[in-house]
Amino acid sequence: MIKVDSLEKSYAGKKVVEIPALEIKTGEMIGLVGNNGAGKTTFFRLLLDLIRADKGNIQSNDNDVSKSELWKRYTAAYLDEGFLIDYLTPEEYFYFTGKLNNKSKADVDDFLKSFDTFFDGSVLKSGKYIRELSKGNQFKVGIAACLLQRPELLILDEPFANLDPSSQMRLLKLLREMQSQHRMTILISSHDLNHVTDISTRILLMEKGRIIRDLHTTEDTLKELEEYFKI
Repeated sequence: MIKVDSLEKSYAGKKVVEIPALEIKTGEMIGLVGNNGAGKTTFFRLLLDLIRADKGNIQSNDNDVSKSELWKRYTAAYLDEGFLIDYLTPEEYFYFTGKLNNKSKADVDDFLKSFDTFFDGSVLKSGKYIRELSKGNQFKVGIAACLLQRPELLILDEPFANLDPSSQMRLLKLLREMQSQHRMTILISSHDLNHVTDISTRILLMEKGRIIRDLHTTEDTLKELEEYFKI
């Protein structure tokens, strides 16, 4: 589904992403891990054509993301609150997202029923604008809006970081269900090694912009990552 070739991005003369080659197959659940400054978010922004590479290219279903708009039809992402329209209420935002994806208000309402537990009564019918929600609840809105689109490719940056433990477990369950039901390709960056190894079929370990390990998840993967980050 995704092919990366000779990808490089630099800031102030320093390479922050340098990936000679990478291939991600349809239906894979990819966990991207690394310390702060490893290049994870920059890589995601390159995948989404939010920034342009200095060299190389990214193909999504054989479409160069910097030259084609076709990949946007099947891709959804949530990196931060900048992806939201914060002057809308959550309901208004979901209906807006639904309309863009040819879903009626009834379709959206029906879809959101499956998020009752995840929202935990603190998102819908709160009378608040998105900007007034807590950071964790903003993440819930962003993630739900992504899943509402039923994308073929889903990209999430640190989705567990601002969620309480119960919400983290509910999110893991939701992602597993969506991936299995729709054969969705999912890329998740996370500092939570337990969650990312629990959900991912493959782990990419980044350091200084490079992917230094590419691991198919086994029962030993978590231990291997923990040993690495002890260095």
